[in-house]
Amino acid sequence: MVATSHDVMPDIELYQPADEATALDLAARLGNEGWLLSGGQDTYGWLKDRNKTPSAMIELTQIDAWKGVKETSDGIEIGATTTLTEIANDPLIKSRFGLLAKAASVVASPQIRNVGTLGGNLNQDARCWYYRRGLDCYRAGGNICYADSPEGLNREHALFGASRCVAVSPSDTAPALVALDATMVISSSSGQRTMSAQDYFVGPDRDIVNMTALNEGEILTAVRLPNAWANAEFYWEKVADRNVWDFALVSIAAVFKASGNTIEDSRVACGAVECVPRRLESVEDAIRGQQRSEALASNAGELATNGARPLNYNHFKVPLMQNLVKRAIRG
Repeated sequence: MVATSHDVMPDIELYQPADEATALDLAARLGNEGWLLSGGQDTYGWLKDRNKTPSAMIELTQIDAWKGVKETSDGIEIGATTTLTEIANDPLIKSRFGLLAKAASVVASPQIRNVGTLGGNLNQDARCWYYRRGLDCYRAGGNICYADSPEGLNREHALFGASRCVAVSPSDTAPALVALDATMVISSSSGQRTMSAQDYFVGPDRDIVNMTALNEGEILTAVRLPNAWANAEFYWEKVADRNVWDFALVSIAAVFKASGNTIEDSRVACGAVECVPRRLESVEDAIRGQQRSEALASNAGELATNGARPLNYNHFKVPLMQNLVKRAIRG
């Protein structure tokens, strides 16, 4: 009698297209059975734990058109398969959009940043351990949220926007792109469409299964940053349990147009407090045209957490978020 081991990778076809047209055709043909693979840092954990079972992988790293940073007439365009290390070190991004370079530089660890891509960081799935362990929560097709229960462990979960699921957006670069008013370029075999970064990420009230607006057969191929926020004063901070290899407990990404001590305009977003990067428009409205002061910062911090609904174990996120907003406004 021969023993059979189940601790092996399932049979998966691998496609390695070398051009855009072939990749988009594969994505259309395979649909949800095709797993889009770039850096792969989030892929193998899913396969190892048997929680995702695609029949094929479409590796995107050989498509030169989706790599690198280039200047455009009204800003810059970053290919979605550009690595996080390349983004953190790119002279054009560092000089004009330092907020994104800073955010990319603190993702995980140097080894992961060397392989992980912008598209992968933006499109990674929820990090809730109940979901990742394969339990039948709402996001996995069940009828319960284990984290939002009397016994649920929810220290890292959402303060806002809970609708069945209380997982947060895990991406470090996403709040930076929302703050910079980025445009996402989405391609498919039928053409191309664009949308704002703020609209790209979707909450469970709209889609309990997906965290982005990508439809079946679509691929995020580029991100565009407008010159409107080039060379803006910025503030970035990520608070995590460890300085490396960890996800944010709360993060803040902010850009300011200032004249002397007066804030003329701003865009502020927080990460790890909602299922999407949370744009703080009430804070932006409150500080527009105002001079920086401790009173202004304190008021803005209080505004930032209006409507927060802490869970059993994440009440600490409320003062943490308030303090990050205060620090950003102080400059």
